[in-house]
Amino acid sequence: MTIYSDEEKTQKEHFDNIADNYERHYSDHWSQVYRHRFLNKPMFAGIDLCGKKVLDAICGNGETTGFLLKNGAQVTGLDISSGTIKNYQDKWPQCETKCASILETCFADNHFDCVVVVGGLHHLHPYVSDAVAEIHRILKPGGYFCFVEPHKGSLPDNIRQLWYKRDKLFASNEEAVDVEGLKENFSDKFNFRKQKFVGNLAYIFVLNSMILRMPLQFKKIYAPILLVVEALFGWMQGRTLSCVVVGQWKKLGS
Repeated sequence: MTIYSDEEKTQKEHFDNIADNYERHYSDHWSQVYRHRFLNKPMFAGIDLCGKKVLDAICGNGETTGFLLKNGAQVTGLDISSGTIKNYQDKWPQCETKCASILETCFADNHFDCVVVVGGLHHLHPYVSDAVAEIHRILKPGGYFCFVEPHKGSLPDNIRQLWYKRDKLFASNEEAVDVEGLKENFSDKFNFRKQKFVGNLAYIFVLNSMILRMPLQFKKIYAPILLVVEALFGWMQGRTLSCVVVGQWKKLGS
């Protein structure tokens, strides 16, 4: 029987409560357009997913799963929230699912060709390193850990820290991920193949409409414009001005 930490229990209850609203705001057409162009394409660049066993970890309602399936992957969804997993199963009945913690997945060693986490690690403090260690364990040698996370040290993170303290849509243990610290801790276990800093106006207003309480009917009006703005100015963004970091790590070993 899995014993959850207090932080995990908080997150589980939190996402059980917001699962349906989360689905509406993060799985709509324009959010998927954003994800495909600015997150999925750089995150999986150069990886042949066809026939590969991929874990969509902390999967939410499967916002990344559609991309994986279109590229021929065999996908398993994992999430700690039973409400979220139910939505996932309804949406992606062809995929295996597991309602469990990323800290204790119970999958065999060297099981997956790729593990992907989009916006999940920053919900796990103070256990982010433990999660990455578990991801490393279940990855095959030469397998890929692909992720998108808000990162420490950026201007948006300074704003986010103030927002987190006042907004009930965030749990108390949420904070941006110290990616550079993780790289130091796991330098003997992964090859850090790619890192890209992304996210400006479209990330904020299109992908995070739930947080801003933006009515969904308005998104189709402003999203096309903001996607163009994001593309025009995204090339000049670095660590300081970007909202998130896209990473692609490869597990060392033959």
